[in-house]
Amino acid sequence: MRKSKAKKIAPAPDARYNDVQVTRFVNNLMWGGKKNTAFTIFYDAVDKVSQITGENGYEVWRKALANVTPAVEVRSRRIGGATFQIPAEVRPDRKISLSIKWLIRYSRDRNGRSMADKLANEIVAASKGEGAAFKKKEDTHRMAEANKAFAHFRV
Repeated sequence: MRKSKAKKIAPAPDARYNDVQVTRFVNNLMWGGKKNTAFTIFYDAVDKVSQITGENGYEVWRKALANVTPAVEVRSRRIGGATFQIPAEVRPDRKISLSIKWLIRYSRDRNGRSMADKLANEIVAASKGEGAAFKKKEDTHRMAEANKAFAHFRV
């Protein structure tokens, strides 16, 4: 076992918004090391969000991320031969990670011409409290609520 925990290296902030979270989002969006393409997709999506809503696209994106961020999740734990779904709070770093992954995953599943269109539509839907990514958060919370009886098994 290692002596000390590995240091987390924070990604560099992006050029347009000077935000580390944008870079983190783009890193998850990226396929095959194509970071410039991923940035182009993201910026196009934010511009389309601005056109659709008439508001600042960056602020709408931040609101969408906040709406999709989960507070609790269920974790499987084996106790006496049975597997229980135990509700647990989500670590702050994992909250952001999950919300980013859900937004990207469900925007890929949407139908549209380009990835920028799909992402823009999912961002708009999530900011309004609808869409597949928001539904995933609601389902996660509902599952945790349903398994609240097993909370005493928490480690």
